[in-house]
Amino acid sequence: MTLATNSTRAPERALGLLLLIGGLIGFAAAFVLTVEKVALLTDAGYAPSCSLNPVLNCGSIMRTSQAEVFGFPNPLIGVAAFPVVAATGAMILAGALLARWYWLGLQIGVTLGAGFIGWLIFQSLYRIGALCPYCMVVWAVVLPVFWYVTLRNAQAGNFGRRVAGSAPVRVLAEWHLLALTLVFLAVLALITEQFWYYWRTLA
Repeated sequence: MTLATNSTRAPERALGLLLLIGGLIGFAAAFVLTVEKVALLTDAGYAPSCSLNPVLNCGSIMRTSQAEVFGFPNPLIGVAAFPVVAATGAMILAGALLARWYWLGLQIGVTLGAGFIGWLIFQSLYRIGALCPYCMVVWAVVLPVFWYVTLRNAQAGNFGRRVAGSAPVRVLAEWHLLALTLVFLAVLALITEQFWYYWRTLA
């Protein structure tokens, strides 16, 4: 790891801020979820603070098998992973020039995280039938982190020079915010459609 010059630091400063802030927010959400899960395990009658109504109901999700995919509470993954994301952002902001192997390792991590989040979104909407507000905070962090780390690696040539110079990468780099916005709108549309039976009762 070396220090970058001012000219090389500038393009990655926004990514560093995203990783630092996103990592801290993600860690906070994962930590709160872990505390809530422990409270639920010690008191079966405990009502989590994020159980607000029949749809926004963390308790319903925490009691399912999907909440412990690997045999332990899912939020523990975030408690371990988000500090790495935040630390990476801090190193970038400090001017560190990270090695290619580090970026590829981070890519593996954020890709697995995004895939897991996608699976959890599907489970929440179509299998469990409830939403966890703190979980949705994690969704909102992981998706842009995955998107911008992937885009950065593609542009930097970490996936190969051919990928870096390809037309799709240039187009996605130019319209990066629109592409991410469309993903968020798609998730919002799925949530609206799936739980419309409840949302319309609030009018």
